[in-house]
Amino acid sequence: MPVVNVKIVKGRTVEQKRNLAKAVTDAVARTIDVKPDAVWVLIEEYEKENWAAGGGLYSDRNAGVQK
Repeated sequence: MPVVNVKIVKGRTVEQKRNLAKAVTDAVARTIDVKPDAVWVLIEEYEKENWAAGGGLYSDRNAGVQK
């Protein structure tokens, strides 16, 4: 049973997460030749202030905060 862990910033709709789960499931099932029912997709959501890239917080990007 393959398990895929997807980590995203909070703010996506349920429909977007539903589409993500379906797309990931289909890709994994097709690629490693397993039934889609055997694929588990875990979606972990994080607050913007708990996500950083390039030394800066994601929450600061639209706030005009300098790194």
